[in-house]
Amino acid sequence: MELPCFKPSKFFGLHMNSLTYKCAAFLVIALLFRAVWLPRSSNFRGIPNSRLSLDPNLDNEKLKFLEVPQIVWGLNNQKIAFARACLTARMLNRTLLMPSLSASLFYKEVDQLRSISFDKVFQFEEFNARCGGFVRLGRYSEVSDTRDVFELQKGSGRRWTVEKDFQQLREFGKAPYDEYQLIRVVGKNPFVWHDHWPAKDYAKIFECLVLVEEISREADKVVSKIREIGVEKRSRVAPLQTMPYVAVHMRIEKDWMIHCKKLEHRLNVSEICSSKEQIKQRVGSIVGLETPIVMYLAVADDLLEDNSILEGWSEGLLPYEKKKLGVLDTYKKHPYLIQSAIDYEVCLRSNVFVGNTFSTFSSLVVLERTQLMMNEGVEQRCGIDVRWPSYAYNLEGESNGPRRWAANMSDVSLQAISYGSNHVSC
Repeated sequence: MELPCFKPSKFFGLHMNSLTYKCAAFLVIALLFRAVWLPRSSNFRGIPNSRLSLDPNLDNEKLKFLEVPQIVWGLNNQKIAFARACLTARMLNRTLLMPSLSASLFYKEVDQLRSISFDKVFQFEEFNARCGGFVRLGRYSEVSDTRDVFELQKGSGRRWTVEKDFQQLREFGKAPYDEYQLIRVVGKNPFVWHDHWPAKDYAKIFECLVLVEEISREADKVVSKIREIGVEKRSRVAPLQTMPYVAVHMRIEKDWMIHCKKLEHRLNVSEICSSKEQIKQRVGSIVGLETPIVMYLAVADDLLEDNSILEGWSEGLLPYEKKKLGVLDTYKKHPYLIQSAIDYEVCLRSNVFVGNTFSTFSSLVVLERTQLMMNEGVEQRCGIDVRWPSYAYNLEGESNGPRRWAANMSDVSLQAISYGSNHVSC
């Protein structure tokens, strides 16, 4: 006798013991489970129930981010700070959120800082294209939950050593900190963070920094003007793009002279500050320099208290600064950071560069020129007979001229470039 409870019945026209019914029942149970359980589990630590991927090539649920304070000081200190932030993010296996740079030079009065977005100076997409697989830059719109944050207080003071800093970073790359979607570093400008990475890693970051088209075109105008004058002064037919010029980064501004005098006193050395007379004498003594040649003087005009920098150069050296070159208005329409970026590009492209080894600007120009030579397989990187030769006018070289200069790409850190050195690899 068959029991009633086992009697076959129908539900929505389906037999309860049919395969179709069993599949439908399983689907209903699965949907109920998703509706009841998943919202609770996905709210763990504040993660929202649903996310939209802003980039089809990225899984934003797996991306972790690092946020750093606004980057300040001069252009090249900011570039080092940015590279340090990138390498910190890389060590933590995170994407660096696009930082805010500083357009102004008021690095002490923080409330007067004029911020400028990274992508107003450097190409965002090009950076990621060049540095893909090494480091990555992200936008704030990629962060799915801005509440899923842990604030990391970077250590400071004399007791905060390189070893302690490195240990802190190692800890923040592991649980429980690695579970947070965003780690926000507070309290310190990245330029003064401790250095844990070799010079070649920094060079890789710098290679990925490409100026936006607007700034690059401004540099093109200045370089073209310099070369046009060179063609005119040499009175010979030559392709404009091959007409050589010298760029001299003259650090004689009032802020620099105060800084370098303090450095000389603290380090007990006398090879940091250079007067304009010493610079002129040493540049004029470069062995093998073919003259006449146009010489661009890169100087921060607003901080310059000397109007005689065009006077007293050796015969055959034709000095030009922004005003005499006729490009002062091109510079003046931009904030300080952009003016410095244009000057940097002009110096980088020069046939011969002369600078000061204790200047971050000069040091990074030489670093990039050295990297260019390495990329082209140049083994001999010193002297006038190689492409992109560089010199240090604060150090005496052969025939009373400036010392030949190339960056030491095997350095275990960027310490020498960040804070200056009288050690060159030539």
